[in-house]
Amino acid sequence: MKPKTTIRLYWGLTGLFSLLMLADGAAGALREANGQAAMQQLGYPVYLLTIVGTAKIFGALALLQPYSRVLKEWAFAGFTINFIGASASWYFSEAGAEGVLPPLVALALLLGLRSLWKNYLRTTTQVPSALQESAFISLPTSPSSHATA
Repeated sequence: MKPKTTIRLYWGLTGLFSLLMLADGAAGALREANGQAAMQQLGYPVYLLTIVGTAKIFGALALLQPYSRVLKEWAFAGFTINFIGASASWYFSEAGAEGVLPPLVALALLLGLRSLWKNYLRTTTQVPSALQESAFISLPTSPSSHATA
């Protein structure tokens, strides 16, 4: 894939995924009615919506920021845990494929996005060659360059 294609695809899909997570996070943080019904069906307290929703908002913002790779990795990890936990919760509540599949599809999209991010980093990060002199610290080459007493 060409570098420009990788960059455009990465930012387009990241923007779309983050927008979806921002919307879902806002609905959770505001305790939207469908979310409350899902929490009650799963047997979780409704206040968990606020916690998970707020985390999704922060995670989406972390995916959009271009400065900290660590924050992005944490966001990817957080969304992974969220999607696996959601899928497991629906599975154990015996909801069937209706409940289990959507988080697994979201997880597959997330893992694809992370792979694309790694490709994006390879295309945009310049690593100095070991052969370039600027990559080394200048050190004296002979003992005669030091003053002796």
